[in-house]
Amino acid sequence: MNLVLMGLPGAGKGTQADKIVEKYGIPHISTGDMFRAAMKDGTELGLKAKSFMDKGELVPDEVTIGIVRERLSKDDCARGFLLDGFPRTVAQAEALENILADMGKKIDYVVNIEVDQSILMDRLTGRRICKSCGATYHLVFNPPTESGVCDRCGGELYQRPDDNEETVQNRLEVNMKQTQPLLDFYHGKGYLKNINGQRHIDEVFLNIDSLLKGLKS
Repeated sequence: MNLVLMGLPGAGKGTQADKIVEKYGIPHISTGDMFRAAMKDGTELGLKAKSFMDKGELVPDEVTIGIVRERLSKDDCARGFLLDGFPRTVAQAEALENILADMGKKIDYVVNIEVDQSILMDRLTGRRICKSCGATYHLVFNPPTESGVCDRCGGELYQRPDDNEETVQNRLEVNMKQTQPLLDFYHGKGYLKNINGQRHIDEVFLNIDSLLKGLKS
């Protein structure tokens, strides 16, 4: 099965990706992992990517797409893959279509985990971290016994600057603006499958699993 996983920050993509990979035995391929592997292996494209990243610049599409092509050509992708973080644009999505067509493959589903923005705000702004030992809490899902105090060491809990409401709101708006054209593209192709991500983690996976059971891995 050839899958693309989508969802806004806080939607639970990482958790669901782990569950899909564990059950179906396909590789979880993220953009970061691909870049790191290509750079570690010293491939021509990996070195090109490194040259841009070392300067703090975005890696050009042609390099990213080339690395994706190399990664999807590896033996462990013969039975399928789960792409996460790529494609990010319609141009990259079109390039992925061409890569897979050259391999005699196609995307089966684009699994998009949908969560209301207000719920994402609660998820993303609720994190608190202990200043002393680094333990992580969440005001909704994993609150400390005593407000503002670490259960483990008694240290003071704080909110990271990138977890505050204004920063999170901006991050969500940027992501929504970027992903909507991609969702429209995949809807037009008939690949898009929206999954309600507001339920319990296990319920979300049951919905994804029932969708994937019809595919031959």
